[in-house]
Amino acid sequence: MSRTPDYLAGYPPALLAQVRPLIEDGSLGERLARRYPEAHTVRSDGALYEHVQALKARHMRSSPPLAKVAYDSALQRIHQALGTHTTAARVQGGQLKAKREIRVAAVFKEAPAAFLQMIVVHELAHLKERAHDKAFYALCCHMAPDYHQLEFDFRLWMTLRGRPAPAALPGQAGGPLSP
Repeated sequence: MSRTPDYLAGYPPALLAQVRPLIEDGSLGERLARRYPEAHTVRSDGALYEHVQALKARHMRSSPPLAKVAYDSALQRIHQALGTHTTAARVQGGQLKAKREIRVAAVFKEAPAAFLQMIVVHELAHLKERAHDKAFYALCCHMAPDYHQLEFDFRLWMTLRGRPAPAALPGQAGGPLSP
């Protein structure tokens, strides 16, 4: 591998040195499939909404309600993102009302269940923490204790599929992929 794939940019060279041979010899896909064999059944926008609401109820009861949760096939291509959270404010009567939405890239329909969980946790954490800072990642790890490993393994999975990387990915280091 002559250059680091975009999804792995920002990770320490020692970690990439452990992964590079797995990518080059073609064994990475098999290892990821063994590690994440479970598919999910969250295929529709309605099912995704219910899935997100259940996770939100379990970990973030006091966070603001969500008006919409949906898969978005144009998200990765147009917005250069894997998920988005938006807030639209409008005046209704004498009050300011805010509607919050989460959109998840359609690539997660075909991803293993653990990767869908990772992006949902990421976007839910943005309801409380806007920036990718220490508090944000602490909240992600509260909801998914292996969050950093999931994010790293998801990036490996996307690298194998040759998908273009979003312009801005947080550079969190994960652990090495064990056999």
